[in-house]
Amino acid sequence: MLVTGASSGIGEATALAVAARGGHVLLVARRAADLERVRAQVEAAGGRATSYVCDLVDGDAVDALVARVLAEHGAVDYLVNNAGRSIRRSLHLSYDRFHDVERTTAINYLAPVRLTLGLLPAMREQRFGHVVNILSWGVQMKAPKFSAYLGSKAALDTWSRIAGRETYGDNVTFTNMRFALVQTAMTAPTEAYAGRGATAEQAAARVVRALEDRPITVGTVAGQVGEVLNLLAPRLTDALFHRFDRAFDDSSAAASGQHGDRGRAAREHDQHAEQRRR
Repeated sequence: MLVTGASSGIGEATALAVAARGGHVLLVARRAADLERVRAQVEAAGGRATSYVCDLVDGDAVDALVARVLAEHGAVDYLVNNAGRSIRRSLHLSYDRFHDVERTTAINYLAPVRLTLGLLPAMREQRFGHVVNILSWGVQMKAPKFSAYLGSKAALDTWSRIAGRETYGDNVTFTNMRFALVQTAMTAPTEAYAGRGATAEQAAARVVRALEDRPITVGTVAGQVGEVLNLLAPRLTDALFHRFDRAFDDSSAAASGQHGDRGRAAREHDQHAEQRRR
């Protein structure tokens, strides 16, 4: 099994869980020291692990990773696309931050698609493979402040559903895991999330079940309800989410990340417009 983002959080916990079940885990991340720590943990527990340092937003590096993995191990049976970036920031703080869209798309969509495309031919040749994508229930809920993040996750969700229909006859399948909040380093900067959500180990247990059972989607009841409401009563859900959005401010990290006169002017414009609506 190859897992990206293996140096912490869900990726680390998944690697440890799979190794404990006898799987050979291929660890991929860009932080060499943390990756080595996880590899050492796996081996200390009697498992097998090989680590690969790779910056997944570098296309050439991903291609080199694929070539090396295939040369050393042959086909990968299981791929867990876990590496990602979350940005929670209001639109009025984002007008001059198009790079938020670029960087979330690079790691959350383009990187896993490139890696998956590189490994798919060998999976199809051996007529077995399973790809698990770590997504978010937000792709169903359409939560405010997450336009850049959820846009990229929704793209991977859709791409994988279509790809799975094309590889179905080769016994190569995909699972999209639409998790609710999980406590990881990625969620830590958002003060509103403190003390909430599942642990990385709890999330990893669900990933392991998905690797075994190969469902099309794994989600939450709340996500399913939100998806239905968005279809049946879109204006009502717009109003409800608007009220919810106003109840939770941007994190200090998101607010302090705003720079530029145009961004400040846009923020002031939105604030004045909101005051007129009250």
